[in-house]
Amino acid sequence: MIHIRHRSLWSTPQLILLGPLLFPLAVLCADVLQFVDPLIGSTNGGNVFAGATRPYALAKPVADVNGQNTGGFATDGSSVTGFSAVHDSGTGGNPSLGNFPLFPQICSGDEVNNCNFLIGERATHYVEDSVVARPGYFGIELTSGIKATMTSSEHAALFRFEFPSGDHPHPLVLLDLTDLWQSRQNATVTVDPDSGRLQGNGTFLPSFGAGSYVMHFCVDFFGGEVFDNGVWVNNRGGTEPKNLFVTRGFNLFYLEAGAWVRFSNLVNSTLTARTGISFISADQACRRAQDEIPDPLNDFDKLVAETEDAWREKLSPVSVDAGGANDDLQTSFWSGLYRAMISPQNYTDENPYWSSEIPYFDSFYCIWDAFRVQHPLLTILDPSAQAQMVNALLDIYKHEGWLPDCHMSLSNGWTQGGSNADVVLVDAYIKNMTGIDWEVALEAIIQDAEVEPLEWAYHGRGGLESWKDLSYIPYLDFDPVGFGTNSRSISRTLEYAYNDFCLAELAQGLGRDDLHEKYVARSANWQYLWKPEQTSTINGNDTGFLGFFQPRYQNGTWGYQDPIACSALASFCSLTTNPSETFEASVWQYQFLVPQSMSTLIGLMGTEEPFIKRLDFFHTSGLADISNEPVFSTVYLYHYAGRPGLSTKRLHTYIPSAFNSSHGGLPGNDDSGSMGAFVVFGMIGLFPIAGQDVYLISAPFFKEINITNPITGKTAQIKTVGFDASYEHIYIQNVTVNEHPWNKSWISHAFFTEGWVMELVLGDQESNWGTSVEDRPPSWGETMI
Repeated sequence: MIHIRHRSLWSTPQLILLGPLLFPLAVLCADVLQFVDPLIGSTNGGNVFAGATRPYALAKPVADVNGQNTGGFATDGSSVTGFSAVHDSGTGGNPSLGNFPLFPQICSGDEVNNCNFLIGERATHYVEDSVVARPGYFGIELTSGIKATMTSSEHAALFRFEFPSGDHPHPLVLLDLTDLWQSRQNATVTVDPDSGRLQGNGTFLPSFGAGSYVMHFCVDFFGGEVFDNGVWVNNRGGTEPKNLFVTRGFNLFYLEAGAWVRFSNLVNSTLTARTGISFISADQACRRAQDEIPDPLNDFDKLVAETEDAWREKLSPVSVDAGGANDDLQTSFWSGLYRAMISPQNYTDENPYWSSEIPYFDSFYCIWDAFRVQHPLLTILDPSAQAQMVNALLDIYKHEGWLPDCHMSLSNGWTQGGSNADVVLVDAYIKNMTGIDWEVALEAIIQDAEVEPLEWAYHGRGGLESWKDLSYIPYLDFDPVGFGTNSRSISRTLEYAYNDFCLAELAQGLGRDDLHEKYVARSANWQYLWKPEQTSTINGNDTGFLGFFQPRYQNGTWGYQDPIACSALASFCSLTTNPSETFEASVWQYQFLVPQSMSTLIGLMGTEEPFIKRLDFFHTSGLADISNEPVFSTVYLYHYAGRPGLSTKRLHTYIPSAFNSSHGGLPGNDDSGSMGAFVVFGMIGLFPIAGQDVYLISAPFFKEINITNPITGKTAQIKTVGFDASYEHIYIQNVTVNEHPWNKSWISHAFFTEGWVMELVLGDQESNWGTSVEDRPPSWGETMI
């Protein structure tokens, strides 16, 4: 029978303290940037940002294409439509940002009205083997012969356009008052007749959310003389007027418009363009561009070098001895680290809605994706930045009234499940992050748990009256209090339960035992949607497993959703087009998402062996979609059944088959670095359970990993005995921590902050390590139904 364990929420392994290490840590890799490839995930739906950026920076220049352009550029062989300075990375849904693209061209007959102004007409293929992407630099050649290279500062981009030699007296660069999604509602541009400076702004829609945002730009040109300039509308341009205001257009006819400048006497046939971007004003965009790139004709290499140094610094806490692991794996690892620090983006002093001493971050796109592994990774590698992000979330709460679940382009994004900023805050708390007002955090999370907003589609939780009265979110809930997509009753019930568990942890830590008891009890509400007699069939064949989550009406009777619906074996379910009772995944996937009470869940499924068989079936039948973040933790759930070796075995079925260093080397959207963070945790052999002080131990992909905490300065070491790069020895035989035996299959965050040393002996067969009940990861609760 299953063993039900009543664990304290603050149960952690005994701390083992030794003296300081008596040997220096060698630099195990001369320059890790050689292993960073921004093009990983640039096709096959990875949607990564492949251009030049500094860590968390606003400016992100790259070539925009008309193919898989969610992140701007893709290696899908499509055509380039422009070069813009701002992007998000790895997101799904509609293309994000890409505002005010520039496009260089040579017009037939040196005639302005022979230029290709419209997006569809100017789109030009690129030479595939010309693409060069590395930290701080992106370069590409168009089939027109024009070469473009670009780099960036924090708030500005620097482009160099090299035109082909020949009789081309007056090359033209246009600016398009659009974004990647063509969401512009209105926009304006002014052209300085003498300098060619372009200034203006536009109102756009967020790509996955409500409301609108205004972005301002300032473009200056260098390296040639201005010949003439003006504005363009549709497919015609003129030298008068020098300013333009446009609306969206009429009905379905999107109005294309912008400005243009022609040049003469280019030095070395090269034109340099500096683009400043601001959410405050065009003047601020100009000012920041001038401050950050004061000498555009000579600053390019300096900017690249500064950006490389910034990335080396961010990656410097980590060093590895690969032990023979191939370059593909090392490139996946370091590139994953890199992508995890592209977003969220630091918009400090770029918030037009309020002034605050708190650094302002945006592009939390979306927390439902990022709370599981990306933010826990930043907590380890860049705790100062993570603390700023937590404080930014609390600042949003103070000024907008709610914690966001998704926030991009200064706008509220759609809530996908629970109020998962709660988990980010509590994860920071239990890992002893400092400089945060935890009483305000408690207040914000309690509001999520108790107060239903009028529009819970983009913050807070919906159906709270039913949640409190019935202990679950009903199917077709009657909810006159607030409004959102009346769906996802199963996944929202599961996520609300875990949100309440995290709230209980914070309350307990702050000495609020009354709140702890209340919310830890509510964290068991997930059980009310467990239907013990529910079966599941595939193509008419019974899978042989009994008991699944099912939707439930307000009167307590059961609804029905086929357990395989919304999986790869059925059809995809979208929040915005065909919502179901589980968000973007099946009941089969969501049945494993009870991280607070895994021992209870295992009991409902039978015992350890039936649970393992069910988990194996999930991962081998085509039901598991590793491109969806909720599947991440299922790779490691064998730990809770006393078989940690099977977690490592399962991980190797996904890395490198689904995660590798090819351009299509991600199984789906990178989701602001979440896929990259999953790879990093898998390769170091520690997987976080976000919202808990728990890392699940598995065999690493490298012989040795060193991670230095940037705040304490102490270095955690993961060392192996018996490591082999062919990965036949992937099973842990025994573990020591600070030279003492360590039988638990998990460890706490103190491993990183206090600089512990973990040594793992590896073998080619499973062992008894981590199998006993007392050595399994913490699990709270008891069966309620």
